[in-house]
Amino acid sequence: MFRGQLFKNRRQTPYRIHVKETHAAKELAAQVRQTLTTAKPKELIVVCIGSDRSTGDSLGPLIGSRLEESGLDKWTVYGTLSSPVHAVNLEETLEFIELNHKNPYIIAVDACLGRSTSVGYICLGEGPLKPGSAVNKKLPPVGDIHLTGIVNVGGVMEMMVLQNTRLSVVMEMAGIMSEAIVEASRGIPSPRKRFSWSPLPPPAPKQQG
Repeated sequence: MFRGQLFKNRRQTPYRIHVKETHAAKELAAQVRQTLTTAKPKELIVVCIGSDRSTGDSLGPLIGSRLEESGLDKWTVYGTLSSPVHAVNLEETLEFIELNHKNPYIIAVDACLGRSTSVGYICLGEGPLKPGSAVNKKLPPVGDIHLTGIVNVGGVMEMMVLQNTRLSVVMEMAGIMSEAIVEASRGIPSPRKRFSWSPLPPPAPKQQG
């Protein structure tokens, strides 16, 4: 999860669409497809970042699981509810991708915190995102392009905000974003590789005593 204000430092404003907008999935899919057609990537990888232990931060793993369940057979997906990609294993995952994929083109997917007026927006931007920046974690940048959903308001006690994000908001976003990725994959061939990949699990929560 990263802070939405990072977009201010980019040359171009990223494409944004609200999850409630009519035909949001189709509109978003068209934008993703246009971006990929221009880039002409060889091997497409979707890295869905987040943790299933926090409602707001579960957007990425939810999308990853939906992509796997949808039968997405053209692109390789990392980060699901059963095998999430998070702060503990992100570097390990990126190293694995670098070693096992030839010239990978990565679509990074993550949750985002932003302004109250931006909650519910899905954003598509060029270049990598910086996961963990909203909670002051130093992690490597991820992605040739990134797809993010603004799930709640940032600024104060952001870990608590993530944990108290409404599940209905996250589920609706996960549905639209996964549908858009599947739709965008049609007509854009990319070899899919399956590996026995088992990332490090997140640390167990500390017990209060």
